[in-house]
Amino acid sequence: MEPKLLILTGLGDSGENHWQSYWLRKFDNSTKLIQDNWEEPQLNNWLANLNKTIQKLDTPTVLVAHSLAVSMVLHWASTNSNQNIIGALLVAPADVDSAEHTPEVTWNFSPIPKLKLNFPSIVISSENDPYISIERAEHLSQKWGSDFINIGKKGHINSESNLEYWEEGQLILQQLLNKRNP
Repeated sequence: MEPKLLILTGLGDSGENHWQSYWLRKFDNSTKLIQDNWEEPQLNNWLANLNKTIQKLDTPTVLVAHSLAVSMVLHWASTNSNQNIIGALLVAPADVDSAEHTPEVTWNFSPIPKLKLNFPSIVISSENDPYISIERAEHLSQKWGSDFINIGKKGHINSESNLEYWEEGQLILQQLLNKRNP
């Protein structure tokens, strides 16, 4: 059985030119978590929506999180678990602990939990991401027990990066799936 992909977007949502939106169009097994307020996110509200969605899962699911949603996943994992979550692709985490890197509207997602995840995960970051340093992304991936992949200079790995279907990301997703079924 092919696992479901639960697309988790960050601050401001992912526009139609974001790789997450391309993946939603490409993969029939993907769905997107809709949040009530993309522009002024409240951690408790976002977590409640995520938890409600995860509780309804009846198939193996991979969380595909971008930016602020990475922090949401870690907050969720710090107090919850679900046997249907079989992995997480954690792309371009936003450093919500750094006023230098993230806007004030995201600070209620701080501090970002530094626990080892109980499912396989891969953190993907870019050398010139304005929302986190590559060193900090690698440090967090170690704390989370995640594999770490530096994809070079691709900005925030978002719409402005012009990745479209982001084939490299799809290959990394397959690496994550292979961790479960070698």
